[in-house]
Amino acid sequence: MKLIKNAAGRLVPTEVNGLQQIPFKGVNKYKPTGLKAKPKIKTCIDYPTDGNKVVKDLKTALKKAGLKDGMTISTHHHLRNGDAVTNMLFDVVKEMGIKNIRWFPSASFPVHSHLIKYLEDGTIHHIEGSMNGPLGKFTTEGKMKGIGVLRSHGGRYQSIQDGEVHIDIAVIAAPTADPFGNSTGDRGKSACGLIGFALGDSEYADKVIVVTDNLVPFPCVPWQIQGNNVDYVVEVETLGDPAKIVSGTTEVTKSPDRLLIAEYVAQFLDEAGIMKNGFSFQAGAGGTTLAFAVYLKEKMKKKNVKARFIRGGSTKYLVQMLEEGLTDYILDGQTFDLEGVRSMRENAGHVNTSPFTSYNFHGKGNFASIVDAAVLGATEVDVNFNANVVTHSDGYLLHGIGGWQNCLYSKCTILAIPTFRDRIPVIVDEVTTLCGPGELIDVIATERGLCINPKRKDLLKVMKNSSIPIIDIKELKKGIDIICGGAPAKPKVNKEKVVAIIKWVDGTVLDSVFQVEK
Repeated sequence: MKLIKNAAGRLVPTEVNGLQQIPFKGVNKYKPTGLKAKPKIKTCIDYPTDGNKVVKDLKTALKKAGLKDGMTISTHHHLRNGDAVTNMLFDVVKEMGIKNIRWFPSASFPVHSHLIKYLEDGTIHHIEGSMNGPLGKFTTEGKMKGIGVLRSHGGRYQSIQDGEVHIDIAVIAAPTADPFGNSTGDRGKSACGLIGFALGDSEYADKVIVVTDNLVPFPCVPWQIQGNNVDYVVEVETLGDPAKIVSGTTEVTKSPDRLLIAEYVAQFLDEAGIMKNGFSFQAGAGGTTLAFAVYLKEKMKKKNVKARFIRGGSTKYLVQMLEEGLTDYILDGQTFDLEGVRSMRENAGHVNTSPFTSYNFHGKGNFASIVDAAVLGATEVDVNFNANVVTHSDGYLLHGIGGWQNCLYSKCTILAIPTFRDRIPVIVDEVTTLCGPGELIDVIATERGLCINPKRKDLLKVMKNSSIPIIDIKELKKGIDIICGGAPAKPKVNKEKVVAIIKWVDGTVLDSVFQVEK
């Protein structure tokens, strides 16, 4: 395998799974040419005139879809750790004797450890999507036959529309659907909120199979997936475990350190002048970012400030802000708890989005750049503000990218992180895996204070007299190393064995993940 240094100074392969790759050229430096991918023309004379596309089971649907060795099958992740459909799907693929499938999920979860046996026996050749938990460990140890490819949510849509990934068969788990294929995720016994991450799959895949456990008479209203893009509908007993599809227990952190970080971030948005009428923000569903939303809400109420929109994943804390009149809209990409699902059904101010409308870097504008502040996490940050979200200091691939890379284009990107976890420093000299270039990261918020990127002289000036400690990131690292007894040891890796690559939002290769040597 030939490796070259890209513009970030990282070694990346020039070819992956038989396809030529473009190395990262720098932020905003790569402009593609050519045309978007084009779906095949379909005609309604090939489909039932009564609109009923229901077939008896998934095996029948896959046979009718023409499943063959070496094809690409896509799935979505909105069912999260409750997903039974993906495991069911590959049980059938194995039963059919099919080999060398490229699995193209929008994300995976620990529940998908069921698929390790299919990676071992060659049913699945490799994964192009997040490899969380057991799948990440399996991949990092060099056991997968092909090379994993990790993309952001927006990068995944970009790869579909640019023709980088051609989906042969998309399998879309839909909590509610009609016989024509119109589908939604906001209702039914397996309601997960949104299924917009499967929108691109439905538009570009050769064949689309909708799997549902709540088949309703035509029309399914509202629909998030249009039946005109669907070939077959399969009714099953259950899509998975509703208790794990979305968490009913997503709660604010109780850690004093994490609460202090959240309070610092909310105070920063206020003092920096970001929190004002008409502003917008995005925050995740982790304990620290949930706490941030609570602190920010109180500040907004005290100063009578109303946001124009909040970018979700929805949580009950964001829903409260919508229902209390603190924002006009929640623009939702996915749903993290049951209140978010309810809100999608009941609130006109809750707007469904997809990676195309929100994150696609090869669109006519970038939704993410409109957001005033994005509050994110990270596994590592280095002294140059570069950040890592997919591996830890031990080199193991245990997380996906999600929308994290896309959010870096917000007007102010804040990483809310503790300075160490389990006595392992989070602030390092150089990140193990580069997922986000430091030039796009503005503030590192820790329990010891804020590190502001030197390029943001405006923020340094406005925060000069803040009660929040403003710390030089290199000085912070020195102090943390003393507390933790030194920097973490670099993992021992096989530099000749790339097990996965990290794509940047424009489709170029940002970094490599190497096999960890035991």
